[in-house]
Amino acid sequence: MDDRYAINVAKSHYREGFNTEDVDRVLSAFAPEFTDMSDGRPNRYGADAAPKLRAHLTELFVRYKPKLNVIIIAIDVLGNAAYDYGWHELTLTPKNGGEPLYRRTRYMELWNKQPSGDWRISMYMDNGDLPDTL
Repeated sequence: MDDRYAINVAKSHYREGFNTEDVDRVLSAFAPEFTDMSDGRPNRYGADAAPKLRAHLTELFVRYKPKLNVIIIAIDVLGNAAYDYGWHELTLTPKNGGEPLYRRTRYMELWNKQPSGDWRISMYMDNGDLPDTL
């Protein structure tokens, strides 16, 4: 399978994990140990990252019905490593009623090819998208 295509498939699992509130499916896009530098949360590294992300997503999915739209600008493969970047548009509809919350972030992910040949996220970074003021 083409590496870019394989990363797109893994990214689709990530997106659909959000949209179906499936924590395990979201986490399936990540390497067993990774770095999580998500905006608004403490950085997590190595073996600490997955359980903390699991807890965060579990709480999020209890409170909200998520809808994630992924906009990939580019995927660049460099041997057994790759990076992609773009935007995540996340709409969170409160399950107990209320106005939906919308958040658009710009993201960058570092991917590594695993010994199995699968691609997994080894580093995730995002921050709030800002409007162009020029």
